[in-house]
Amino acid sequence: MCNVLARPMLNLAPYARHAGLSSFSAPATEMAAPPILLSPPHLTGQERAAIEASLASGWLAPAGPTPRAFEQALAEATGFAHVLGVASGTAALTLAFRVLEIGPGDEVWVPGFTFIASIAPAVQLGARPRFLDICPASWTLDPALLRAELAKAAREARLPKAVVAVDIYGQCAALHQIAPVCAEYGVALVSDSAEGLGATQAGLPAGRGALLAAFSFNGNKIITAGGGGALASDDPGLIARARVLAHQAKTPAPHYEHETTGYSFGLPSVLAAVGLAQLPGLVARVARRRAIFQRYGECLGDLPGISFMPEAPWGRASRWLTVMLLDAEAFGMGPEGLSRVLAMAEIESRPVWKPLHMQPVFRDAPRAGGVVAEALFGRGLCLPSGSGLAPDGQDRVIRAIRAAARG
Repeated sequence: MCNVLARPMLNLAPYARHAGLSSFSAPATEMAAPPILLSPPHLTGQERAAIEASLASGWLAPAGPTPRAFEQALAEATGFAHVLGVASGTAALTLAFRVLEIGPGDEVWVPGFTFIASIAPAVQLGARPRFLDICPASWTLDPALLRAELAKAAREARLPKAVVAVDIYGQCAALHQIAPVCAEYGVALVSDSAEGLGATQAGLPAGRGALLAAFSFNGNKIITAGGGGALASDDPGLIARARVLAHQAKTPAPHYEHETTGYSFGLPSVLAAVGLAQLPGLVARVARRRAIFQRYGECLGDLPGISFMPEAPWGRASRWLTVMLLDAEAFGMGPEGLSRVLAMAEIESRPVWKPLHMQPVFRDAPRAGGVVAEALFGRGLCLPSGSGLAPDGQDRVIRAIRAAARG
């Protein structure tokens, strides 16, 4: 039961006037409340000690025992045999494309409903992107569409060099279906699991089934190091090559020797220490975010025009972010209007990903479908979902949305 419904409802006149919407009114007590952020870092209290221990050891650079300990802990959490800690999730994807030797003229396929970092590193290496639509049941890459497009590409002798499956808002892509299709056509499969840590698909952790998987520990993720990322694989050779590239591609020699160019992508010891302190809380954080998602559903699901992101039948989502869908006619406003109202109430929200085929930079890129992604972009809004979100903070969000619906 949603006990927030028994409390006085919030009126939003000052907020809505500034947002250019119909009038409401808001008590000063609500307006003076602290901001509620979308997914702020959730600290355990153990980070300070971990940082101090790293400083005391004398290791600051991307070297020493702490990054390796973090890599081992990630291997245990993800089920991959080999993990490389790096500076960001984008760095991990860059290294994945490099070790797969993606280059000019290669095609890389990716679902259009994702952040640009899923494909930007491949484009920067000279590859041509192609965007595929997503499955309405999961919001992730549609396996049936992928199979049909790969079959067509095989007949035309234009198979992609790689396919990138993307975990979205804590929901895993159907790698148990996608991986066999890619294997059938000899196409490398990369999993962008930046948003997937803690989720499962077909009983396996996020990313399992892909040749390479990338993870992120950005400040808004379930586990954060304040930055950082990781590249994971069961292939030791791929991770070994990625490790060399991540450290400026230096080859063993008494002097600096380079057979190719690399990057300064190492994960600093201090950031690894923060991540190492956070990682034991992963299961509890997933449980908390799932509880937050469930409560939003219980307290808002009766409103006209509101629904929520479905959970794929093949997995268990982490609910990294709770995503609400709005029917503007039934609810009274669309996601853009509601976001403005929430912002005036010091509540952060965010639109869902704008499909990449709609981005100016990719206006000429080929695609297969896109109507599912476009429909979600027109209706979706991400709500505050941090695992540190207190019940009274979530109550504020719920009251604000219910009041807006009455307008």
